[in-house]
Amino acid sequence: MKPRRQAKQSSPKTADVKRVDLLFEIGAEEIPAGMLPRAEEDLRLSLEKLLAAENLAEGTTVESFATPRRLVAHVRGLLPKQEDVVSEVTGPPKSVAYDSVGAPTRAAVSFAEKQGLALHEVFIIQTPKGEYLAARQTKRGRTTDQILSEILPRIVHDLYWPKTMTWTGLDGARFIRPIRWIVAVLDGKTLKFSYAGVPASNATRGHRFLGAAEIRVQGFADYAKKLPANGVLVRPDERRAKIERELAGHAKKGGYRVHEDAGLLKLVTYLNEFPAVIVGDFDPAFLALPDEILITVMRGHQKYFAMEKRNGELAPHFLAVINLAKDAKGLVRSGHERVLRARFADAEFFWQSDQKCRLADYLPKLERVTYESRLGSYRDKVERMRAIARWLAEQWYNLGMQAAHVSEADRAAELAKCDLVTEMVREFTELQGIVGGLYARAQGEPDEVADAVYDHYRPVGLDDPIPRNLIGCAVALADKLDSVVGCFAVGVVPSGSSDPYALRRAALGIVKIILEKKLLVSLSLAIGAAAKALLTHKPKRGVTPEQEKQILEFILDRARFVFREKEGFAYDEVNAVFRAGADDLVDAHKRLVALKAIRKSKNFEPLAVSFKRIRKIIEKANLADGAGHHVDPALFETDAERELHAAVRAAASKVQTDKRAGKYQEALEAIAGLRKAVDRFFEEVMVMAEKESVRNNRLTLLAELLREFTTVADFSEIGADDRR
Repeated sequence: MKPRRQAKQSSPKTADVKRVDLLFEIGAEEIPAGMLPRAEEDLRLSLEKLLAAENLAEGTTVESFATPRRLVAHVRGLLPKQEDVVSEVTGPPKSVAYDSVGAPTRAAVSFAEKQGLALHEVFIIQTPKGEYLAARQTKRGRTTDQILSEILPRIVHDLYWPKTMTWTGLDGARFIRPIRWIVAVLDGKTLKFSYAGVPASNATRGHRFLGAAEIRVQGFADYAKKLPANGVLVRPDERRAKIERELAGHAKKGGYRVHEDAGLLKLVTYLNEFPAVIVGDFDPAFLALPDEILITVMRGHQKYFAMEKRNGELAPHFLAVINLAKDAKGLVRSGHERVLRARFADAEFFWQSDQKCRLADYLPKLERVTYESRLGSYRDKVERMRAIARWLAEQWYNLGMQAAHVSEADRAAELAKCDLVTEMVREFTELQGIVGGLYARAQGEPDEVADAVYDHYRPVGLDDPIPRNLIGCAVALADKLDSVVGCFAVGVVPSGSSDPYALRRAALGIVKIILEKKLLVSLSLAIGAAAKALLTHKPKRGVTPEQEKQILEFILDRARFVFREKEGFAYDEVNAVFRAGADDLVDAHKRLVALKAIRKSKNFEPLAVSFKRIRKIIEKANLADGAGHHVDPALFETDAERELHAAVRAAASKVQTDKRAGKYQEALEAIAGLRKAVDRFFEEVMVMAEKESVRNNRLTLLAELLREFTTVADFSEIGADDRR
């Protein structure tokens, strides 16, 4: 029997088929708010993927929502059953299936029996190889409720969570929190399945305090109508809009404004099922503490929004989002005020207690705080940071950047980690760095040093600001370089989603600081300086040349991401510039800008094609880049060779001059001007001539062309979709 031919789906008029909707809800104990946005998205993507695999996705719309107690999906436009699939199976050739008088042979009979068909139901088809016996099989589509009853438990099981709970004796069922109910309603009918011992039903639950314990629903429309009446706004955008509206209303009423905090707004949106905003007050005496500490206490521990006066000063009030409709008697408000007063009192005590000694006096205590077991303590890290920061400041000072004072960079690096052992940071870990900067300023350190300590963890993301002064940039780069180089040296290399020391973020920070501050930094030399610090300071561990190359490529990979995703350069443009070298990121950016501009010229794309051709010829001939070989004009046999050689020499001189002056667009325009000579060369000259000396001379000419004109950008990369 021949292999099965590609299945063909029958095409009934599905437009006439009544489509159905699915309501699916997983009800559980309160899920951590920070995990809900991803879970919400995973639920939608999983449904879309599995429905597509079952040929049920066409014409459907999948939405997903989340609250602390539920994950919800609504699928609109499902077909009530799969379409039937018809396929043809080819059997033996006609000449084998029938004898000379047309009677079926044993081969034909066996083929029909194997397909479960009578002999008269098989037929002859014409194929490119001749006539063959064939049979038609129809696979009946299953009903959608049968399919959903299979895939929904699988979706629940496969949802990603950082941590999960498992249930013994229930086939490995797992979820982030205990599942209390499951709703699965298709076209008004309850699906039949269970997960973690909980059967699917049409009964959901309302708000824990404001709603009914059991609410029967017939579908999503009914669900969306009944849930708000039972204290649940299931759509996160509705909850967010309500919170924003009430925050603004309360602030306006008092003549204040809300301290902007997008992360906190997102968090409280997923912390509450029926949010309401209330106003609280605190003792104005606490305003003597720095704003950063007050805001962190309100935000980090209590999830409160700070309020500001019109001049930006903090007001002695806060806004809390509660999971209740109202607080008519003010009991919730007074409870929040009491808790915040205690937290502020703790912060005030830490502020006063910590400053009984100088910030630098905490340095010896860092010896007892391990950074990484093979990289020593935080005291060891500080000494390495000081060495790297001094090296950077010296480089910049020698280049005329007078703001780079070596002594201040050294002092800021010395103090940068001291706050890790203060009482304030032990209690409020998110204030590390910030507290050090505040203490440094309060204790009379120079502003440049205090600001550098305050800022040295920046940036923590692409949208985060970089350190505000050059000393801060030196310390931040030193910290990040030490982390990346040290971790790579001991084999702690990010892989997949594992990055325990946030090295990707550190590398991204290095790139962002250099580009935004336009710093003259050789990445390879900076990595070398960090490697030297690791070798000369505890734990005195060496870094191999291969590891240094690996680290450089790791940082350059982050730079590629920034140039592509943040700056908007094309993949092939970034690859072209990086192939010409990207050790100096500021210089690479200038070349990218020039390349993007010149790419629009008429000569550019055709010349890029020629450069690609040249590179392939050189690589095939195993000539590398032709270095060490010289073109001999006496071996030229055609005017096209002579013209190209002269054009290369003339353009090379101009390109070198323009490059030294930083005029990269002019340099690229000079290279693009070679198009005519290059085109003529390939039209009139056979590179691989029979005579070896002539052939090698032509190859050397092309290698010289490639070598001379790929130091700004490698044209042969243009058009390549190499997404490295």
